[in-house]
Amino acid sequence: MRMCAVSREVRPIDELIRFVVAPSGDVIPDVKRKLPGRGLWVGASRKTVAEAVRRNQFSRGFKRNVRAAATLSADTEALLERSCTEALAMAAKAGQVVSGFAKVEGLLGQGRAEALIHASDGAADGIRKLDAIAGQRIGNSGESRGLPIVTALTSAQLDLALGRSNVIHAALLAGPASKTFLSRCHILVRYRMDDDDKTGDGGQKF
Repeated sequence: MRMCAVSREVRPIDELIRFVVAPSGDVIPDVKRKLPGRGLWVGASRKTVAEAVRRNQFSRGFKRNVRAAATLSADTEALLERSCTEALAMAAKAGQVVSGFAKVEGLLGQGRAEALIHASDGAADGIRKLDAIAGQRIGNSGESRGLPIVTALTSAQLDLALGRSNVIHAALLAGPASKTFLSRCHILVRYRMDDDDKTGDGGQKF
């Protein structure tokens, strides 16, 4: 739990972004929470980060003059996106990703998929067909349970992560790398939503 420098609310760290000051005096996002130095925590949304810049909250929080770029909210989103693509690439290297409509459809039919991924700019027809199959998955106790469905990345970003062209659909197999990818996608989606509109955050589609 940490306090948001803008709202002053104490929130879980998964709902916040950590920022540090580089040796140059520039404020930079520490999306993986690993950079050295004192950190300042801000609510994980574009709106809140932009507000922190507008209100000069970083200089106040760090108690010295620092430079927070006007593009900091967009820069943070780009880093979160890169974090997601890197995590997906790691899952692929671990053998926990299958791509291509037919292969994904087969994996769903076998009940082996842990999550379904669609490019955000993919065609609606293929997305609808695979979503229908994913929604019919039967759990070990016989109950119907839908899969998590990720739509946070574009086809170009999926191409980059998986090292192939025109990736529209993919599926995750069980494994720690897949869990890391899903966790990072949750953070990215939360960041893109306004603070007063978290309605989709707890759902299956993100």
